[in-house]
Amino acid sequence: MYKIFNTQVSYNAINSAHFLMSRKQDTFRFKQFSIRHDRCAHKVGTDGVLLGAWADVSEATRILDVGTGSGVVALMMAQRSSPAVHIDAIDISFDDCVQATENVAASPWPEKVNVHNIALQHFESDAYDLIVSNPPFFIDSAKPPKEERTRARHTESLPPEELLYHARRMLTLEGKLCLILPVTEAQKFISFASGLQWHCTRLCEFRARVTKPVERILFQLEFHMHPTEKESLILYEQGEAMTPDYQNLTRDFYLKL
Repeated sequence: MYKIFNTQVSYNAINSAHFLMSRKQDTFRFKQFSIRHDRCAHKVGTDGVLLGAWADVSEATRILDVGTGSGVVALMMAQRSSPAVHIDAIDISFDDCVQATENVAASPWPEKVNVHNIALQHFESDAYDLIVSNPPFFIDSAKPPKEERTRARHTESLPPEELLYHARRMLTLEGKLCLILPVTEAQKFISFASGLQWHCTRLCEFRARVTKPVERILFQLEFHMHPTEKESLILYEQGEAMTPDYQNLTRDFYLKL
């Protein structure tokens, strides 16, 4: 049922019932699609959902998701963009790509998203209007025992300088690169990118609660200089009640909203 040829994962979706009957803990269900992630090194989490909901798809006709994992961000891009938009999703993990391809095949957009088992450094394609990535960022943490988990959590396979170099290679002149990173890593990344003539044109500081420090930064880089649009986002306002801003951002995806 699964075939790998060249860098493309192919899935023969004769019957996807096994996907729909998967164990609850193995599947993350959204309003329009579901993500199975039991074989993925990088599970569905708040970071990916934030990026998938926040990145600007309004002018994109071609989108690239780097390090797609389960395919959640690529499918969020598919839901939010027009039917004619083309989306490529790449990852160096064979298992992640097989599962992402299953998820795409079971979604409403099987013809819109293509999954490729390849590193960004070796990927060739026509230029993109938008590149999104929820990249590995635990640079100084102790490495976990599993090799696939290591790949998902460390920058060794795609250091910042290579991500920026290949993003520049693959973006149109008006293209955008959107990322999510922890605060310290984001600040370092933006500073490093600035030295390479990238410009941060949009930035969102995310925290779980108003009393907590900023935990993540979503940011958009472009080749052309524009004033940076700054915003903040808080997940919970009281107890487990989500703030109106977070609900507005994610209501098209979460079942409970």
